[in-house]
Amino acid sequence: MKALKWLLIVGGCLVVLVIAALLLIPQFVDVNKYKPEIERRVADATGRPFVIKGDLDLSFFPWAGVSFSDLHLGSPTGFAEKDFLFVKSFDVRMKLLPLLSKDVQVQRFVIEGPRIVLEENKDGRGNWENLGKPGEKVASKTVPQPGAGEPVEGLPLKSLAVGEFAVRNGSLLYLDHSSGMRKEVSDLTLELKDVSLNQPVRFVLSALMNKMPLSVEGRVGPVGEDPGKGKLPLDVSVKAFKEMTVTLKGTLQDVKADPHFDLNVAMESFSPRRLFEAVGEPFPVATADGQALNRVSLKSKMSGNAQKVNLSEGILELDESKLVFSAVAKDFAKPDLAFDLNLDKIDLDRYLPPPSEKKEAEAQKGKAGEPGKVDYAPLRRMVLDGKARVGMLTAQGLKIQDIQLKVTGRNGVIQVDPLLAHLYGGTITAKAAMDVRQDVPRSNINFQTERVKAGPLLQDLMKKDFIEGTADAEASISMAGDEPERVKKTLNGKGRFVFTDGAIKGIDLAGMVRNVGSAFGLAQQGAEKPQTDFSELNAPFTITDGVVDTPGTSLASPLLRALATGKADLVNESLDLRVEPRFVGTLKGQGDTKDRGGITVPVLVKGTFSSPSFRPDLKGMIEQRVKEGILPDPKELLKPQEGQSKPSVESLKEIFRGLPGKK
Repeated sequence: MKALKWLLIVGGCLVVLVIAALLLIPQFVDVNKYKPEIERRVADATGRPFVIKGDLDLSFFPWAGVSFSDLHLGSPTGFAEKDFLFVKSFDVRMKLLPLLSKDVQVQRFVIEGPRIVLEENKDGRGNWENLGKPGEKVASKTVPQPGAGEPVEGLPLKSLAVGEFAVRNGSLLYLDHSSGMRKEVSDLTLELKDVSLNQPVRFVLSALMNKMPLSVEGRVGPVGEDPGKGKLPLDVSVKAFKEMTVTLKGTLQDVKADPHFDLNVAMESFSPRRLFEAVGEPFPVATADGQALNRVSLKSKMSGNAQKVNLSEGILELDESKLVFSAVAKDFAKPDLAFDLNLDKIDLDRYLPPPSEKKEAEAQKGKAGEPGKVDYAPLRRMVLDGKARVGMLTAQGLKIQDIQLKVTGRNGVIQVDPLLAHLYGGTITAKAAMDVRQDVPRSNINFQTERVKAGPLLQDLMKKDFIEGTADAEASISMAGDEPERVKKTLNGKGRFVFTDGAIKGIDLAGMVRNVGSAFGLAQQGAEKPQTDFSELNAPFTITDGVVDTPGTSLASPLLRALATGKADLVNESLDLRVEPRFVGTLKGQGDTKDRGGITVPVLVKGTFSSPSFRPDLKGMIEQRVKEGILPDPKELLKPQEGQSKPSVESLKEIFRGLPGKK
């Protein structure tokens, strides 16, 4: 018993001596005399000036702590801002004795007034570069990895308790002298509350960006006694500039060994335009409709791990459009993507650049010369399997309803098969493929349309009113390249368009015989716009390297037949067509094919797509009639008869006999 008594006395004395030493040493040791050595070592390690202008304060009992003020870490030479990092004050205090039993108790961890300046000079060099002694290489140590099946040890803690944890009145300044840009985040504050291993940790991060509030707050945890294992609950809310709110709720699991997540993401409805306006920034996208991109909201469930991400029950609302979606992405090195999209309606024309910016972009593109090479390697690796449905789509003026399509992609070949849609009273069925296995992509498309009203379609698409009727069509077309000019030059294929019960507007083939002047736009003002009615217009075509050739486009109406031949050059956007009408002469119908007497006037269609011209082919008309024997050869008739110095009047009249209305 006496031995135990003396042992306790000695042990108690030692404890008293240790406590006394911890209390007295800071009183007799001036730690500030070591400041120059500390400053020199930090300056050597960072390669830039370092100074602590305030006093260092060191304590050991009952709280071990260190505090200092007025810390400066300088920028390299050549920068306008003197400090890269400034800290107004720093204070940390924690208990020493509980550490012996892996019990961490922090009374206070507070940083006041930290300021970081990121500066980029006119040469593009940043003051954050080469943070460390120039040319110094830090020797790296290989950290041994645990063997297979060997457990990874967690933090050596039994408990954790933090009283006050805060970063207050911080700021972050970014300067770019080459562009004159200045961005600042001020009033930066971070506070952690209820910090422990066994209950949720509450946090609040707030700041002002361009004097507008930005905050992140919520709860994380509890992390448990073995952080990184098990489930980690999250409930986080992000609020930006009084306009946008995003919430994230769910769990992370086994973040240290095999991370998994199961989260609900929700972004409340907000206006992207007002968001940029709030921070004083110009909206980055110019749209034809100034009210587009004025309302966006999103919500979805997200789950997965490092190898796979699954999105489900997704809803994206953009202005008046609503997209319901789900998707799965896996094997990210390829990647392998599957999706299912259902969009109620969208007007894509609202989101295109305005006409003025389109012209400017085209002009800049022309000045830029040859376009850069597109890297199709990601598409070659991609595995794609998706479905999409669109209730109403407006694009380039076209209105298309009930779109359904399936997309697949393997080994650099992406296919759309099938594509089904309704448009202008009819239907379209198509399939397409793009092959990017080579540097120059190759594409092909096959489509069929039935009972499409051509007039409204062309009016919406081209803003031109030149044909009416119900159109059936089929075509098979191939092309190469990814630039419009190259695509046009490599366009090849064939097909047929058939229009029924319609009219060609702007030209009156029948009137060209009756009144050539009025038929070609020379009629008196106020007259009705000419047109050629037809019961059927059949236009077969072939395309060879961007040149469309129609070997025999035929038009049939009760009084008229017409045959058109020629070419349309898509590369030069030019026309070279000849239309030859022939009158039936009765109203018996299309079955009456008897060749009627009289001379018809062929029509030459020349010019460009944007400005076509029509004129009668009188020379061709006379040559054809002479060949058919309907007209005498003008060269023979114009020869003076024997004994005469010039042709007779009767010879001249003979040339015009056979014209409509002439006897």
